[in-house]
Amino acid sequence: MSTLLYIVLIVVVVVIVLAAIAPKSYHVHRSITIQSPVNQVFEVIKSLKKHDSWSPWSQKDPNMKKSFTGTDGEPGCIMSWEGNKDVGTGEHEITRIVENELVESELRFLKPFKSTSNAYIKVKPEGSGTEVTWGFSGNNKFPFSIMMLFMNMDKQVGKDFEEGLANLKKLVES
Repeated sequence: MSTLLYIVLIVVVVVIVLAAIAPKSYHVHRSITIQSPVNQVFEVIKSLKKHDSWSPWSQKDPNMKKSFTGTDGEPGCIMSWEGNKDVGTGEHEITRIVENELVESELRFLKPFKSTSNAYIKVKPEGSGTEVTWGFSGNNKFPFSIMMLFMNMDKQVGKDFEEGLANLKKLVES
């Protein structure tokens, strides 16, 4: 066998092994307590249009182009965005709302690469305030699953969630 064939065979075996051990899914979440009643916090988080006032991604690209379809704050509302390399292009659709408890949504990233994630924001009374938990999860498809061996989704996105929750806290408490 030629050397080239051995090299190709080794590369194929390495890719198969990496794909087998790579994480198949991810889940990232962060929480914060906001000193405001649940209903006041919920009014801000269920509105996709109000996300601009606290979202860390809106700050990463203040010139991001956005459009909205459907009724804001209700299932079926979609925010589409097109931004710089930091925010990419995609859609954020509200899929379910449990008033004063939960907003679930689907994030569809189109650029720089296609992927879909499920996101949520939960609220619950915590002492005299409201605990807010923001998270998202999804599946890593081949070949992106191999990339997850070399990057930590929790570290990458977690800091953005922390920044966004801190912005939300500042906004709602002021």
